[in-house]
Amino acid sequence: MRVLIDKYVPLLHGVLDSYAEVSFLEPEQFTPAMVRDADALIIRTRTRCDATLLEGSRVQFIATATIGTDHIDQVYCQSRGIKVVSCPGCNAQAVCDYVEEAISSQPTAVSGQQTIGIVGVGHVGSKVRAMVERRGWRVVLHDPPLGLLGDLTDCDIITFHTPLTRTGQWPTYHMCDAAFLSRCKPGALIINAARGGVVDEQALLDSGHPFILDTWEGEPNINPQVLDKALLASFHIAGYSVEGKRNASRMCLGALCEHFGLPKLRLQQSRIEHGDNQPGWLQRVSDALKANPQAFEQLRQEYRLR
Repeated sequence: MRVLIDKYVPLLHGVLDSYAEVSFLEPEQFTPAMVRDADALIIRTRTRCDATLLEGSRVQFIATATIGTDHIDQVYCQSRGIKVVSCPGCNAQAVCDYVEEAISSQPTAVSGQQTIGIVGVGHVGSKVRAMVERRGWRVVLHDPPLGLLGDLTDCDIITFHTPLTRTGQWPTYHMCDAAFLSRCKPGALIINAARGGVVDEQALLDSGHPFILDTWEGEPNINPQVLDKALLASFHIAGYSVEGKRNASRMCLGALCEHFGLPKLRLQQSRIEHGDNQPGWLQRVSDALKANPQAFEQLRQEYRLR
């Protein structure tokens, strides 16, 4: 069995060596030629899994060490009998911590004086809700698939925690568009730590609303005008914590072992050193990105987990 693993998915080195030929690759090394003879892939969002990559290969299993799956053509994979698994909830606490840091960085973040709208109340949104209530802020919940239709028009801050979908009854692509923003309270802060396409960036610029972004349309090639106007900006690392990465690696490994009938294997016991998690860390991340936006992907790859 041959397994290809994104080199930035931690704690898997040596774990599968008794059962498979394992290669650790840079994201750009996942090419049709490379995956042709692979049986399994463990990837992140930077690897687009569709017919272009997979046609003619023997891949039968894909695990993405992420919550989102919009980088995987699941219809194609299903038609080819390719098992696809993701890691829902793996980094929910890390994203919640990001939102708390983002809100706390604002001068108006005074206990009891803010109304926070949460769009998407799944793994992440539920944790954000608990954090907001703990801080004494008022919360409004909006998640139509769950029957939550809270009125966001009076919110001081609106934070998005939805998957990126383009079909179905409630597609989320550009759900935060010009019409949405026109209904928001003037000056309401928009936070997107979900997926880039959830927010229409041009509409956001035109609206005049302040905003904080971790995810971007077209990343890693981000719009310099949007970056310039962002109160705070980061390079898609809201979920990048030691706990989140460990959870994702464990979930991917467990799913692979189950699919191929391997014994339950343990992650490497190596200790992952924490990076900067002191108050103000998000401002420092933002300063680094604004100083060198062309290095989005490099900054992301070199980021030390919180």
